[in-house]
Amino acid sequence: MKAIAYAQSLPISNSESLIDIELPQPIASGYDILVQIKAIAVNPVDYKIRQNVSPQIGDYKVLGWDAVGEVVATGELANNFKTGDMVFYAGDLNRQGSNAEYQLVDERIVGAKPKSLSNSEAAALPLTAITAWELLFERLAIKQLQTDPQEKSGDIILVVGAAGGVGSILVQLASKLTGATVIATASRDSSKNWVKSLGADHVIDHSKPLEPQIEQLNIGQVTHVASLTHTDSYLDSYVELLAPMGKIALIDDPQSIDIKKLKLKSISLHWEFMFTRSMFETKDISKQHHLLNKVADLIDQGYIQTTLGKNLGAINAENIKAAHQELESGKSIGKIVLEGF
Repeated sequence: MKAIAYAQSLPISNSESLIDIELPQPIASGYDILVQIKAIAVNPVDYKIRQNVSPQIGDYKVLGWDAVGEVVATGELANNFKTGDMVFYAGDLNRQGSNAEYQLVDERIVGAKPKSLSNSEAAALPLTAITAWELLFERLAIKQLQTDPQEKSGDIILVVGAAGGVGSILVQLASKLTGATVIATASRDSSKNWVKSLGADHVIDHSKPLEPQIEQLNIGQVTHVASLTHTDSYLDSYVELLAPMGKIALIDDPQSIDIKKLKLKSISLHWEFMFTRSMFETKDISKQHHLLNKVADLIDQGYIQTTLGKNLGAINAENIKAAHQELESGKSIGKIVLEGF
């Protein structure tokens, strides 16, 4: 089967940073299903692993943790899907990724593809939808309501880095499934318009001091922060802005943060890493299967839209390199997808 992989960690500008190769087609067993890949999305985790994790000498590493495809075989313990089903998922960081014609994935972290979306539109969603859902409802413990709640709760959530992949779905979930007031940050006009269209109640500029901008909104103290980027740069602002007993949830990798600053207000800090359940095969691993099915239902009912930002064409080394370059620039809006081999 065709695959895109690397043999050593190299800058994306290097011609060998990602290459087209051939690998044996895997065989499904246990809870695994074998999926013929139709479309993928590229995430920051892809280039972070490429930059920092070298495979053993003589081996290749296949990246990719967002996919849509058709089930072509099932393991003996798998019973959620049958051959011919269309599925979407983010996969497992410990296993070979979706940048290949076929991939094995544990069915307990797989959902049925939204029927109303194309393959590329659906591929944009799994990793970020799982991350946003777990961050919002499990880490920040914001109350989930029926769709399109008519009344606002007392929750005020600040989403920093709202125009990126996770932010683009988190703003929608917060707007459609909670009573929270959503303050999104974005610095460019295109980003501001994007997050406003997704349901943000207010948009502020994260390239400027946050406190005076939020104070001018005159809506009260922030109760929750979804810190999706540069947490170490904003921590002092979060402490200043948050109400006592407020919550911060982050997904990035700050070099260092001084948690003693959180003590006086009893602020809690939560890390969200959507691969935890699959990496450790937790007892509740199937939650991600049910979560993705719920997201698919919300999409098919018209409550949530795809966060696809750009389609770079066929799945090959050249196009995936272009996706890595754009993500490394930090200027992409929404998700970058590729489709077909």
